[in-house]
Amino acid sequence: FTMAKLNPYLTFGGNCRETMNYYRECLGGELSFIVVGESPVASQVPASMKDHILHSSLKTGELELMATDMQPEKLNEGNAVHLCLVCKTEEETRQLFEKLSDGGKVKQPIHEMFFGLIGTLTDKFGKSWIVECDKNRRVP
Repeated sequence: FTMAKLNPYLTFGGNCRETMNYYRECLGGELSFIVVGESPVASQVPASMKDHILHSSLKTGELELMATDMQPEKLNEGNAVHLCLVCKTEEETRQLFEKLSDGGKVKQPIHEMFFGLIGTLTDKFGKSWIVECDKNRRVP
């Protein structure tokens, strides 16, 4: 039996490339893009969407974040989905929180809870994040 891995998948309205490059600056990792106009679906898509991103993937050792500009319906941002980064150190927690909140909005600053540290924010692209560091995972 194989345990499935959960990968966040984000949908954007034309700024997928900009956003994923920003996330790579914050998180590091390898970033790849499949552009609509260079893909097998190019002939099925309006010319105005040829430069849109069909699929992108940002991979680090612990995380894979995927995204697209292709939405099957009207894109509505909501508060039902958060991306949760579980960090190994307090320093990493604070650094990532600071980078991701730059230009965005801090909802809840990093603070101590019974399980460790946690903070929540909305980044400058409107995506909601939880950044945490559990006491039992924390490395000095």
